Amino acid sequence: MISPSKAAEVLAIFNGQGAMRMLGARIVQIDDGMAEFELDFRDELSQQAGYFHAGVVSTLIDTAGGCAGFTRMPEGSDVLTVEFKINLIAPAHGEKIVASGEVIKSGRTLTITQGKVFAHKNGVATLCALMQQTLISVARKTQST
Repeated sequence: MISPSKAAEVLAIFNGQGAMRMLGARIVQIDDGMAEFELDFRDELSQQAGYFHAGVVSTLIDTAGGCAGFTRMPEGSDVLTVEFKINLIAPAHGEKIVASGEVIKSGRTLTITQGKVFAHKNGVATLCALMQQTLISVARKTQST
């Protein structure tokens, strides 16, 4: 179970991302070592064949993995993606996509996550992407005014 203070920090990370606001992503669940987000389909998020664009799928799963990893990082840290690999295994075609990230190993500096994206269409969820990600814990920067 995630502490209320850590949950508030994850919420602040999610809400602080202009990309998540622009896409219209929503939090489904946050817990210790996991995060799940969803995003409804809109034409603005599509590629030429009418599927969710791979960049949108990648952005959502990167953020889900990052937030999952952050739940295991020390107080006063921030999270950055070092690298991720995504396999797009089926078209992301449907009314929405749901991305989940899960911590595989959490260390002092580096955290490894895996993620999945499912496209939901007519009540059927189809796995459309798999991700492996490396995150780094960095000292949180304070914003100056």
